Amino acid sequence: MFRLEWEEKIAGMNFLEEARKLALKATCSRSRCGSVIVRDWEIVWVGFNSPSYGLESQRRCHFEKSEYHKKVTDKTCCIHAEQRAIMDGLARNPQKLTGSRLYFVRVGDDGNIKNSGEPYCTICSKMSLDSWISEFVLVQKDWICVYETWEYNDLSYKYTE
Repeated sequence: MFRLEWEEKIAGMNFLEEARKLALKATCSRSRCGSVIVRDWEIVWVGFNSPSYGLESQRRCHFEKSEYHKKVTDKTCCIHAEQRAIMDGLARNPQKLTGSRLYFVRVGDDGNIKNSGEPYCTICSKMSLDSWISEFVLVQKDWICVYETWEYNDLSYKYTE
């Protein structure tokens, strides 16, 4: 893991701002998240969390996040922002995913970016690995942290132990 510094941090803030705008479109009743996938300093794929397209009426979220056991199981009806961006890329032009960087944000009720927390989603980490995304970016405390995807995956599994 490393932190973005200087010019790269400025560009990263712009990508995180785009992910924040996407998160505002999220229709999840528990958490609003957005993702952008960047390759060669260009946003190539985007996503936000919500139920599958056309299934907005079939919400079946059973648990509040505060009630989750540490071993995460996803009993929600929403597709994660990261998953949606990756699936869009795989469907349209999978070559653009190779070597890319995924930026993820979570926003609060006020619409501002919140601390994303530690890597925990093994589903998103496995999808990132299999689609050849190189890095995963999270906002943590006062830093923008970049994880190599294999490292993000390892930390996600450690979180669930």
